[in-house]
Amino acid sequence: MENENEKKNEELEPADLPTEESEAETPAPVDYPAEILNLIRTVTDDAELREALGDYHENDIAAAMGEMTPEERERLLGVLGNEAMSEVLAYSEDAGEYLEEMDAGVAADLIEEMDADDAIDVLEDMDEEKREQVLELLEPEAKEDIELLHSYDEDQFGSIMTTNYVTIRENMTVKQAMKSLVEQAADNDNISTLYVTDDEGAYCGAIDLKDLIVARQDTKLDSLVMTSYPSVYDTDSIAENLERVRGYSEDSIPVLSSKDGTVIGVITAQDLTEAVKSDLGEDYAKLAGLTDREDMKEPLFHSLKKRVPWLLVLLVLGIAVSTVVGIFEGVISQIALVVCFQSLILDMAGNVGTQSLAVTIRVVSDGALKFRERAFLVLKEVRVGLCNGAILGTVSFLLVGLYIRLIKEQTWAFSLAAAGCVGAALLVAMAVSSLVGTVTPLFFKRIGVDPAVASGPLITTVNDLVAVCIYYGTAWLLLIRVLQFV
Repeated sequence: MENENEKKNEELEPADLPTEESEAETPAPVDYPAEILNLIRTVTDDAELREALGDYHENDIAAAMGEMTPEERERLLGVLGNEAMSEVLAYSEDAGEYLEEMDAGVAADLIEEMDADDAIDVLEDMDEEKREQVLELLEPEAKEDIELLHSYDEDQFGSIMTTNYVTIRENMTVKQAMKSLVEQAADNDNISTLYVTDDEGAYCGAIDLKDLIVARQDTKLDSLVMTSYPSVYDTDSIAENLERVRGYSEDSIPVLSSKDGTVIGVITAQDLTEAVKSDLGEDYAKLAGLTDREDMKEPLFHSLKKRVPWLLVLLVLGIAVSTVVGIFEGVISQIALVVCFQSLILDMAGNVGTQSLAVTIRVVSDGALKFRERAFLVLKEVRVGLCNGAILGTVSFLLVGLYIRLIKEQTWAFSLAAAGCVGAALLVAMAVSSLVGTVTPLFFKRIGVDPAVASGPLITTVNDLVAVCIYYGTAWLLLIRVLQFV
């Protein structure tokens, strides 16, 4: 037994055992775009280069294109061919710029190979003159798909769907369905989920490709069809249904015509990811008081048109805040020390108001609220703001009191009175700011305006106005009228 243990110990030498240092070391990610760029510049044989590029993902090839010269991109097109190159361009944010380098006929061929939603994104990034040339050269079928997506508003699912999908008839056998799948797969590679329709083209449900493959050939499709598979209508709002659709976590979801219920497209997981990204970008823009996102290439006039209206509104509100401060000039002149803590009140009121605003916008965006639910939300946020104000007001009372007594060398009576003024003002300001941060987006929603517009600079400035009135009003009432520290 001892010999066996010794043998095992000999086999497990310390060098063979994992150490903390070796476990902590993580291999650096491979720079695939750099490898691709090197292949383009070193491999002279096109057939050899085509075979080598076949090992890389289209996204990495698209990333490498940004470092290539126009001549190298032209060679890449010749090596890959139109179909493969169109898949690469679908991953590139600069695809429109690359197509502008090419002949209009070549660009049209590449656009035709793309899914309609990708083609629209690329066309929108192209110069208007070149875009018109390319559109004129497109095949009728490709142009029809593009025009279909263009016919929808930006916030409708029809505008982001793809026409790359496979449908099969409900009265087919498994063998017939497989034959139909093979025929359609030549033009449509989105085949993980197959959509079942009746003879009129109306949507009946979906079949997972795996279930179709393992089923017996003479089996009727009825037993395989998921009749409750989720779907959306082409005119459905993306913003209102995005969370619901994402919750299904499916590779694709059919888009039905709101007119007759036929399948006219699908929303893929990639489409949803881009929609979420776009939605977050718009929300971020609204947090800054903008009505839409901007990009680096946007003309100066367009940027000004988006920003100036809100800045004018905020300017008026800012003047109102300054006017209110001027009204309390007598308080400031008699007790100048109160000005030191103005920013404390304004900042904390703004912070709690923004928190309530974020919660309210989130709740409102998830769906319509009944009156009782709105009332509960308002009371809940005011209660939270009041409790936060009580906690922070108590802390500020202690710290401000010690600061005035020890640093400013005022009497204990004045120090505690001034600290009590700050603490009380903070409590009330935070409660009122929570109320404002909750009621404002609910009001905007009620009148049909996007509640996110109430965010950012607008709510901050309104809360500044509220906090200034509360703070200096409390100082005037408590320190001058009641305690008469003048």
